[in-house]
Amino acid sequence: QVQLVESGGGLVQPGGSLRLSCAASGSIASINAMRWFRQAPGKERELVAAITSVGSTNYLDSVKGRFTISRDNAKNTVYLQMNSLKPEDTAVYYCNANIYSSFPYSFRDYWGQGTQVTVSS
Repeated sequence: QVQLVESGGGLVQPGGSLRLSCAASGSIASINAMRWFRQAPGKERELVAAITSVGSTNYLDSVKGRFTISRDNAKNTVYLQMNSLKPEDTAVYYCNANIYSSFPYSFRDYWGQGTQVTVSS
């Protein structure tokens, strides 16, 4: 069974930084794209950042220049470095990955459990 486990969320003051991690484990053949989404109360889930298997990245306009997505393929892990945090960044952050499972064979999206990020003074 494949699973994604997130860590790194918490409470931070405006202007502060957090680093989120999401590690995939289980019967993994390969991982294609990895992504971070977020969802604030009363709002739709939105894509924050995405990274391909070869390192190409895309970002939500409101986080460009502040957030950086990266991955360590040897560890099956994706990271989101968040700097200059603002109150409007407050949300539950979810990692997502397109994963080929080795046994039984399958290809589908997997989701992390979500981690709370709160930016407040």
